[in-house]
Order: sequence, then C-alpha cells, then structure tokens
Amino acid sequence: MSVQRLKALLISMRPKQWLKNVLIFTALVFDEKLLDLQALLVTSLGFIIFCLISSSVYLLNDITDIEADRQHPKKRKRPIAAGELPVSQARWAVFLLLLISIPSAYLLSLSFCLILLVYLVLNLSYSRWLKHILIIDVFILASFYVIRVFAGLTLIEVTRFSPWLYVVTTLLALYIGLGKRRAELTLLSSEASTHRKVLDGYSIPLLDQYITIVSATTIVAYSLYTFSAPNLPANHSMMLTIPFAIYGILRYLYLVQTNHGGGAPEDELFSDRPLQITIVLWGFFVLFILYLN
Repeated sequence: MSVQRLKALLISMRPKQWLKNVLIFTALVFDEKLLDLQALLVTSLGFIIFCLISSSVYLLNDITDIEADRQHPKKRKRPIAAGELPVSQARWAVFLLLLISIPSAYLLSLSFCLILLVYLVLNLSYSRWLKHILIIDVFILASFYVIRVFAGLTLIEVTRFSPWLYVVTTLLALYIGLGKRRAELTLLSSEASTHRKVLDGYSIPLLDQYITIVSATTIVAYSLYTFSAPNLPANHSMMLTIPFAIYGILRYLYLVQTNHGGGAPEDELFSDRPLQITIVLWGFFVLFILYLN
C-alpha cells in the first residue's frame, strides 16, 4: 500500500473521533481510581482497543454509505467516497482491525469483549436499519456514548460510581445527536431526505424543541448529581462545576443554531476556544474536588 493510500486509510479511520472514547475513563476518574496505576493501565489499553474497533465501524459505514456520501457536499470528500481508498483495501483494513481488537479485548476482560461486540452489532444494525427510524436513530447514537462509559466500568473494580452519570451521559449524548441532525438538515436543505431518509421526518422547529427539552433536562440531571451522588464530598463542593456545565451546553447550542455547527461534534471541540477552555476548567475543578478536597 502506497503512502498516499495509508494516509487515506488513516483519515478514514477518523482519529479525531477517538476523542469520544475518552468516556471509557469516566469510571476511573469518578470512582477515584485515577491514581491507581494498575487501573489506569488497564483502562488505557481498553481505550486503545476501543479506538481500533470504532475505526473499523467508521470504515464499514463509509463502505456501506459510499453512494449516499458521494451526493453529500462534505462527505463526498471522504477517501472511500472520493476514490482515494479502494473499497477492497478498506475491507481488508476492517478485517485486520477486528482481528486485533476483539481478541485483545477478550484477553483484557470477557465483559469488555462482550461490550465491544454489542457496540459492533448495534453499529451494523444502525447503518442497515435503525438510522432510518425517526427518534430511535438519535437514541441509538446516544447509546454509543453510554456503551463507552459502561465499557470502562467492566475494566476496573468499581465501588463508588454513581448511576447519575449514566443519566447525564445519556441526556448529553441525545443533545449532541439532535444537534447533529439539525446540522444535517440545515446543510442539506431540500435534499436532506435523499441523503438520509429519516431527515424527511424532522424539521428545524421540531428539532429545536427537542434540543430545548433535552438541554434543560441535562442541566437539571447534572445539578442533581452534584449534590445527591453518595460518593461526592459531603460539603457539596461539586456544585461549583455546575456553571461550567451550563456554559458548555449553552455554548454548544450557540454553535449549532448560530454557526450552523454540530454536524461533526469533534470539529467544534477542536476549533472552538471558549468550549475548550470551559471543558478544561470543568475537568480541573472535578479533579480538584474528587482528589484534593
């Protein structure tokens, strides 16, 4: 394989989206095991394996959606749709990634391996059928985020992890998924349904109402977590992180509705400085409160 093809393969593996796999560290951080070197090593290996399995899914999606992507103003530039990476080589890459990731996951943890297989099957079902079902498509997108959090729990012995974090992750993922659908609808306009059939059932006003409901519920759920989770400090100092969570949600809403962003959430994170600063400050306060309070 030439250097140009290798570069096209790497782009198709979407390393920017590996950022989503950081959710695997949720259990490690919030169960206060970040300083446990054994737990940190195992979770880090799980992160690498999840990056490989998610890249195989991205390649499979690009192979399955090649014709639809060629009609999309942005996705037509993807290496497989643009013809820069032959489908045959992409299939071989998928085979090798699965051959490496699944046995490695089994060696790490049987439960982790099963979670990976569920993630893979659910993604294949989404690409084939579920992405065409109104509202269910967004719930499936949200489930991929929750699966990452759950995968992290299977890698370490958890004693203080709060179920509230599942609720917050689900709501935040729904919020991002709805923003993604809104961005697609805005970008494709009248041709939206020809690219993705489910978009024919959505409208901008409807998605805006959904986003309003979910964003408000996310703020409430996170606020309840900060003072009701049993493993948090008794002085309720985690409530200090609420302003950062609210600003982050409002900033992302601004990017979706004013800048017509949200189609690729990772792009917003890599390009929007206020959002980056907010996440860094939120993370700093979370670590300080959990580990140094």
